[in-house]
Amino acid sequence: MKNEYDVIVIGGGPAGYPAAIRAAQHGRSVACIDDWQNYDGSRAFGGTCLNAGCIPSKALLESSELVHRAQHEFATHGISTGKVEVDLAAMQKRKAGIVKQLTGGIEMLLKSNRIDGLKGRGRLLPDNVVQYTDPDGKAHELKAAHVVLATGSTPIEIPAVKFDGERIVDSWGALEFDAVPERLGVIGAGVIGLELGSVWSRLGSEVTILEAMDSLLPMADENIAREAQKQFKRQGLDIRLGAKVTGAKAGKKGVSLSYEDGKGEHTLEVDRLIVCVGRRPYTEALLEDGTGVELDERGFVVVDGHCRTSAKNVWAVGDVVRGPMLAHKGTEEGVMVADLIAGEPGHVNYDVIPSVIYTAPEIAWVGQTEREVKDSGRAYKIGTVPFAPNGRAKALEQTAGMVKLIAAEDDDAILGVHVIGPMAGELIAEAVLAMEYQGCAEDLQRTVHAHPTLAEVLHEAALAADKRAIHAVNR
Repeated sequence: MKNEYDVIVIGGGPAGYPAAIRAAQHGRSVACIDDWQNYDGSRAFGGTCLNAGCIPSKALLESSELVHRAQHEFATHGISTGKVEVDLAAMQKRKAGIVKQLTGGIEMLLKSNRIDGLKGRGRLLPDNVVQYTDPDGKAHELKAAHVVLATGSTPIEIPAVKFDGERIVDSWGALEFDAVPERLGVIGAGVIGLELGSVWSRLGSEVTILEAMDSLLPMADENIAREAQKQFKRQGLDIRLGAKVTGAKAGKKGVSLSYEDGKGEHTLEVDRLIVCVGRRPYTEALLEDGTGVELDERGFVVVDGHCRTSAKNVWAVGDVVRGPMLAHKGTEEGVMVADLIAGEPGHVNYDVIPSVIYTAPEIAWVGQTEREVKDSGRAYKIGTVPFAPNGRAKALEQTAGMVKLIAAEDDDAILGVHVIGPMAGELIAEAVLAMEYQGCAEDLQRTVHAHPTLAEVLHEAALAADKRAIHAVNR
């Protein structure tokens, strides 16, 4: 550890460590400080995403999906398995192994790029001085030409429903259950709530999801949201919309939950309760008075379009700034900032950041919804094609869902692409690339897609926008 660096990054998650690596690739001296601590007290880089979010949740989603398929689909393929049993301890061990490999990989990347990876707490002082408090509690003052704030976010706690770490937990705690709850309550039907609800439902829980809003997934296209609600209902998820939670009391054997909706007041008894009502920026004790860094009323660091803060040579990226709280958005911001610090061009196209929900079927989208396009007043056309007729989807026994493509009437520009179906998170990448390079629907129409593949449905949706679909009904 040196006393002075060209760049100090506070935060080692998916926004912070890429910023550090790219800065080092530009020949800068770099330190990356991260304060993540696991339940067992161990420290690791990777932030929420790798340790308690994106990666461990996807590991459990994959395991639980295999359980579901073995129980409900294998027989259709002519595969007899007998009684399918769940070894949750083995699943959790596999998940932990994946997390350890990836977080260890980040430490290796930092070392190979000659970055000082410092485990402990970072705090910005005036004049670009960073106070680093090591695991032993000793404080060090480090000077930097540039500082990048990348401290991420933390779950929001409802005043009426306090976490107790056992019966009432946040999204991280929901990934650490040592037994499958017989009855599971989830507050919030957003991305995290739906994914966690899906995991435990497939493993045998009776899942009830309470959502305060009157519609499911309001940020998604309405057609996709309606299809998602239909599919989740078929899977046995009990999603109650317009349900505002008013209180919860944890006991030795479970949680008694109270909520109200349009029909009045209700109670719900569950064994465990997950609270997934969103996340807030983690800026607690990050800034000493006099740094010149401005926070907004919600605690986000105020930045411009290139992630510059109100203080000279101080930048902020990822969940701690405006925009969607997505790991890939944070990564691109971190890389952009490191490039700008080096005097190189840097840019993030916020109009084409994809979103993915890793349920089954998966849900993914990029660009505008039909409602947003309609409200803008721009004339548009739509191509919607289901997965049902697709040969690859039939072979996979995953025919639920559709692709919806929205294009402009005047210049054929792709305005939005929305997918619910198998591998939606992978399929959306083609749409992102097309939109990044200002492609139009005809560009996708004239692009040869391999057969049989799921991507053919996107191809057909582009054709359907001009009523040219070959393997689907043109509406």
